[in-house]
Amino acid sequence: MSKFDYFVVFAEMRTGSNFLETNINAFDALSCHGEAFNPHFIGYPNRDDVLGVTLEQRTADPVALLRAIKEEPGVLSGFRYFHDHDPRVLDTCLNDPRCAKIVLTRNPLDSYVSWKIAQATGQWKLTDVRRRKDSKVRFDGPEFKRHVEDLQDFQVTLMKALQTSGQTAFYVAYEDLQDIDVMNGLARYLGVDETLPALDKSLKRQNPSAVSEKVSNFAEVSLALADLDRFNLNRTPNFEPRRGSVVPTYLAGAVVPLMYMPVRSGPEEQVAAWLAALDSVTTNGLMTDFSQKTLRKWKRSNKGHRTFTVVRHPVARVHAAFCSRILRTDEGSYSKIRNTLRRVHKLPLPKEGPGPDYDVAAHRAAFLAFLDFVKANLQGQTGIRQDAHWATQSGAMRGFGDFALPDMIVREEEMGSYLPALAMQVGRKSVPDLLPAKPDTPIALEAIYDEEIESRVRDIYQRDYMVFGFEKWR
Repeated sequence: MSKFDYFVVFAEMRTGSNFLETNINAFDALSCHGEAFNPHFIGYPNRDDVLGVTLEQRTADPVALLRAIKEEPGVLSGFRYFHDHDPRVLDTCLNDPRCAKIVLTRNPLDSYVSWKIAQATGQWKLTDVRRRKDSKVRFDGPEFKRHVEDLQDFQVTLMKALQTSGQTAFYVAYEDLQDIDVMNGLARYLGVDETLPALDKSLKRQNPSAVSEKVSNFAEVSLALADLDRFNLNRTPNFEPRRGSVVPTYLAGAVVPLMYMPVRSGPEEQVAAWLAALDSVTTNGLMTDFSQKTLRKWKRSNKGHRTFTVVRHPVARVHAAFCSRILRTDEGSYSKIRNTLRRVHKLPLPKEGPGPDYDVAAHRAAFLAFLDFVKANLQGQTGIRQDAHWATQSGAMRGFGDFALPDMIVREEEMGSYLPALAMQVGRKSVPDLLPAKPDTPIALEAIYDEEIESRVRDIYQRDYMVFGFEKWR
């Protein structure tokens, strides 16, 4: 008895999925129903239904078709799924260990050129080579890059879902499709004992020649491939854990329908004071401690609301985190982390906090040592948590996105222009001025900032510099 209730073939256009389906259907115990969740048709073009479920019914309730596929009597049933098919069933399939996953891949250049030829000729399947249509196509570099990015994004989604759920898939490359042993191995993976003596070769390869013979501007192919970072050599490694949306930290106006989504060690006090002043209340009068449920209720009750966050230059932000959380010893500081940094990581921090003899040179030395720690910490090389006060701001944005992204991301130096504009969008014509930011204590960043600090911080926060377009702090 199979350990699966149904299967899905994750593939893309022009990867050989029709050929794979034909051979899956050659097994008596298997049944594949084409592109069952293609948003434009059901199963196959010009088909009215799959297992009695029509396109209209599937559009209204995709789970109904999924249920029909799972319950098809006498066979193990499945379908082909491409990255742009109905997304409503994707998570259901990926999270279901009773759904067998088959992943079909092909060289993206070959699949792209094949797709362009099919578009040009109108021939998407070939059963008789005498009717084969041929055409040279023009290679479009930007279009190809988008094609590759779409494929990569979808493959990463599949891999991540399988990894986190402890599942595995049966991988088939385009070149494997002509191997009868692989096809019979796929059947065994699905729990079928039957074997095929030979492949069904009613479908023929449409474009067997080299890419150079199929593309009219072949010289441009090499140029486009040169721009692709095939091995992710320029990728900034990211070892941060995924952050949640931290909904309880959000601040909403007492009356005004504005909501601030704070990034830790940003200008939080300054923005909160401005938001409170809009309604002539203290910061204690702001709404906070939301849950996702109460936040949804707030959004529904405040039509036309706006949400925003403020990002700070990485140099200023990590210095603020150092001063408020690590250097000081008063309320709000991280005393346990501070002690560990002194004892284990040998940071030159004054034991009882900064005293009269703590000068600019001592502050600069301690801050540079803290930057060394932050770099190691964000690379997963320390046993100390990667705290939100010095984690990347781009990571904070991804966390916000788990619930809802802000309507506007404001840079700290532009708050004077953009915060009043936000207030005006929700009907406030009279807007209070921003209070000046309090300098970091005991020693301001200006006293120690130089090219070395800028370079060290840029090395740590490469992703934030790239995502938000930060330049030098001064």
